[in-house]
Amino acid sequence: MKTVALIVAAGKGERIGGTLPKQFTLLAGRPMLAWSYAALSANPAIDDVLVVIGDGQEPLLGSALPSARFVLGGATRRESVGRGLEGIGQADRILVHDAARPFLSAKVIDRLLAALDQADGAVPVLPVADTLVTADGVNVPRDGISRVQTPQAFRFDALRRAHVGWTGSEPTDDAQMVRTLGGSVTLVQGDAMLEKVTWPADFAAAEARIGWDTRSATGFDVHRLADGEELWLGGVRIPHTQGLSGHSDADVALHALTDAVLGTIAEGDIGLHFPPSDPKWRGAESGQFLRHAASLVEARGGQIIFVDVTIICEAPKIGPYREAIRNRIAELLRLSTDRVSVKATTTERLGFTGRGEGIATQAVATVRLPGVQP
Repeated sequence: MKTVALIVAAGKGERIGGTLPKQFTLLAGRPMLAWSYAALSANPAIDDVLVVIGDGQEPLLGSALPSARFVLGGATRRESVGRGLEGIGQADRILVHDAARPFLSAKVIDRLLAALDQADGAVPVLPVADTLVTADGVNVPRDGISRVQTPQAFRFDALRRAHVGWTGSEPTDDAQMVRTLGGSVTLVQGDAMLEKVTWPADFAAAEARIGWDTRSATGFDVHRLADGEELWLGGVRIPHTQGLSGHSDADVALHALTDAVLGTIAEGDIGLHFPPSDPKWRGAESGQFLRHAASLVEARGGQIIFVDVTIICEAPKIGPYREAIRNRIAELLRLSTDRVSVKATTTERLGFTGRGEGIATQAVATVRLPGVQP
């Protein structure tokens, strides 16, 4: 049974203000559209995801979701969904979702698809808690009234028939169309996380719903001092009689910090991402390793909020270069310098660092990740 998800993201998002349509505006560090796309793509019950975007929005989608399949939408939501159905061609089940509802749980998807065993369609709903009144102040009974969310799930042929045969006024959603043509639509429990993002204040409310997971991880690295090598520490070249030996530029400070950042998202270590056996990393500038680790955090909607680096050596003296190192690390991680700590210590002439045979660094990185993962 083939199941396809269709994300409707063709709107201009004018009510949100700003220069970008709201579906491409950053929410907790990633384009809003990317949240629901990731949730639908990761669900094992869904075979494919198609995005409907507005004409001219191709570059925005390419930047937000480079590998996403898409079609261009129409002037109305109904037309956009219809073009999406044409782009899909054939399927057994379809979920139609609004990009403005970013936080989509697997439980909602499971409830919707299970309901299709007995009905042509299913929609998630929440009860209405507020008192309702008409424009002239007359109270409306709220018993039996629910707020409709997306995604809405349908047997594919039922939804396609509804769109092909539609002759009425513009519908507010696809369930209305299926019901009008005689199809059965059942209601399933919705989710408060699926609240729609419509106004500027909704972005802050959405981020507050996420919750945040704060993590810290450590990194440690050692390199041998050798004649004829340049000494790079924290992205800064330091004059010294010897330099550090290694496959790349052997920047022991950036290597330790890279491992710390990777550790916050359990992504292994620097050697996993940049194997020393690969000749293309010979002599490579280590700042690119740190930026790569930071980009993996950013791809999860996370933020690096503080880093601490301790350089362990007898010589050279780190003090004169401390601020330059802080500034370079801050630049690489796009942090303010007050979020970068650089310290130095010795081992009182004990061990390999005490004998001047090498330099060691330990680092700690602290990140903030969205509590809701796609």
